[in-house]
Amino acid sequence: MLYHYTDFAAFDGIIKCAELRLNNILNMNDASEMRLFMNGICKAVTDKLNQAGETEKSRKTAAFFENEMEEEFHYSAYAACFSKYRDDAAQWERYGHLGQGVCIAFHEDLMQKMVGGAIALQEVYYQADMSEHPLVDEFYNLIKESKRFSEHLPEFQNLMNEAWVQSAAFKHPSFTSEREFRLVVSPFISNEFAIEPKYHVSPERIKKYYPLDLNRMCGKLNLHLSDLVGEIIIGPTSSQSIPILQDYLSDCGLNMLRDKISMSECPLRKPTS
Repeated sequence: MLYHYTDFAAFDGIIKCAELRLNNILNMNDASEMRLFMNGICKAVTDKLNQAGETEKSRKTAAFFENEMEEEFHYSAYAACFSKYRDDAAQWERYGHLGQGVCIAFHEDLMQKMVGGAIALQEVYYQADMSEHPLVDEFYNLIKESKRFSEHLPEFQNLMNEAWVQSAAFKHPSFTSEREFRLVVSPFISNEFAIEPKYHVSPERIKKYYPLDLNRMCGKLNLHLSDLVGEIIIGPTSSQSIPILQDYLSDCGLNMLRDKISMSECPLRKPTS
C-alpha cells in the first residue's frame, strides 16, 4: 500500500470528485527540492572536468547550470505524495492535519499500472552526493568531446531537461524517515502532458495545481475507484465518527469502502489550544 495523509477537505476532493491534486514540488516541506539534485549533478560534473584539467569547460558548465537554476519555476514538477508507512506519527503530524485528518491507502501495484507518459510513480531517494548518478557521465562525456561549449547545445539542453525530470525523485537525507513515493508530472514536457492546470484560491494566496482524474485512470484498467482504495484511516486526534463517514461514502457511490474504515491506533497527543 501507499498511504496518503491529508485533511478532510482534500479527502472530499479525492473521494467525491475522484480528483487527485498534484502540487508544485518547490512549495513542499523540503526547501532544497529539485535544487539538491541539480546542484549535486553540477558539482559532480565540474569536479570531474577539473580533475581532467578542463578548468575552462568546468567554469562554463557551472555557469550554464547557474542560469538554468534561475529558471527553476519553469521546470517545476508537480506531485502527490505518499508514504510506505501506515498509521505513522510523523506522517500524521506533518501531512495529516496534526492527526485530525485522514489517511487513504492506495494499492501500489494498481497505481503503477495506471501511470505512463509524463505521469510517473517514483520512489524518493535521499542523498546529496550525485557523483555516481548516470547523468554525470553523460554530461561529462558530451562536454569533454565538444571543442566549443555551444557545439552540442541542443543535446546539452536535452540532458538538462532529463536532469530536471529526475530531480523530483531526490530529497535531502534528513527526510529519509518519510519513505516517500510520489506521483509526479513535469508539465514543461508540453508535448507529453495535456492536462490543464487549475488554481486554488485561499484568503492568503493562489496556488497552481494539476488535477488527475482518478475515474478515468481507473477506467483504463476496467476498475472502479473503490478498487484502488484499500483502506481509510481516521486520524488519531480526529473527532470524525465512523458512521457519518460511512454515510458519506455511500452517498458518494462508494458503498464498497464502508467496511474499509478504521480508527488510527497511533497514540498521538491531541494539539493544545
